[in-house]
Amino acid sequence: MERWKPSVTVAAIIEREGRYLLVEERTPEGLKLNNPAGHLDPGESIVEAVVREALEETARVFTPTHVVGVYLGRMQRASTGEDITYLRFAIAGTVGEPVPGRVLDEPIERTLWMSLDELRACTPRHRSPMLQCSIDDHAAGRGFALDLLHMHESVKLLHK
Repeated sequence: MERWKPSVTVAAIIEREGRYLLVEERTPEGLKLNNPAGHLDPGESIVEAVVREALEETARVFTPTHVVGVYLGRMQRASTGEDITYLRFAIAGTVGEPVPGRVLDEPIERTLWMSLDELRACTPRHRSPMLQCSIDDHAAGRGFALDLLHMHESVKLLHK
């Protein structure tokens, strides 16, 4: 029997004055909204991954402050029928202004700031149900210290 391996992802939860920074990205299902998010790369910590993904997708430097939550979710791609389970680490933090000359990674179309009400009003456009869950948890004040996340040195050594 093949071992089940969920896809490990990270998501940046960025709020400023009641609005959340999101990305609009091209997917096989069309334009969707998401947190700045992506997959954990070999040899990097969860915090390193979320900083990298936020920069790639927003062109802004992300400074993590705390863990919002860890989410397990499943989706089936309408376009292919592919069944994927994601283990998502949502990390809250702040960003500065866009880095001059930095472009957004493919397939990001644009970034936008949305209120909770605006976000809740467009759930069919969410890439994942974990988007709303993690933002609702942030808005409710949920959080854990970053030192909750540990990475043993063997992970870095394996990928040098």
